[in-house]
Amino acid sequence: MRVVIAEDSVLLREGLTRLLTDRGYEVVAGVGDGEALVRTVAELADAGAPPDVVVADVRMPPTHTDEGVRAAVKLRETYGDLGVLVLSQYVEEQYATELLAGSSRGVGYLLKDRVAEVREFVDAVARVAEGGTALDPEVVAQLLGRSRKQDVLAGLTPREREVLGLMAEGRTNSAIAKQLVVSHGAVEKHVSNIFLKLGLSQSDADHRRVLAVLTYLNS
Repeated sequence: MRVVIAEDSVLLREGLTRLLTDRGYEVVAGVGDGEALVRTVAELADAGAPPDVVVADVRMPPTHTDEGVRAAVKLRETYGDLGVLVLSQYVEEQYATELLAGSSRGVGYLLKDRVAEVREFVDAVARVAEGGTALDPEVVAQLLGRSRKQDVLAGLTPREREVLGLMAEGRTNSAIAKQLVVSHGAVEKHVSNIFLKLGLSQSDADHRRVLAVLTYLNS
């Protein structure tokens, strides 16, 4: 798996590189700003060796505001198959929503503290690279918490909301069942009810798990 890391802190960038390399990932480039990220991915793609996933900080030089997430959004628009995992110091709802507003595949938004949980972080990188979703539980809690004021939530039960939150973290039905200490069949029923209540048809089968979350965010 080929990875590009975009982080202006040299210490953190080298740490992420070492962490991923030790687990069999190939870190093909490390850059310190958004423009370099976009340029590097373009050069790799032109050479016929594009990365599978980009791990990028939200805030990078020169203004340390939104350069990282802007670059991430641009890359997703240009390279539809590229996984993008964004790291942030805090939950920034605007940036999380903007990143999730495009394609529903290959997206991740984690708090930097999550990197310390090595296994979860590495699993998140792999999941995003393979077209899945990885959202930090804190991100999910804030985004769904804000959305609870919307009428679209009125039809969901508390348990269905809980299941949806775990879905948004990228967990499988089996993992959700284990977390909630319920049967796999019970989780499948909750998920089916969520899709039904949000009007997500079978034609959306490949992306319905993420679309369920996006329905909340855009309602």
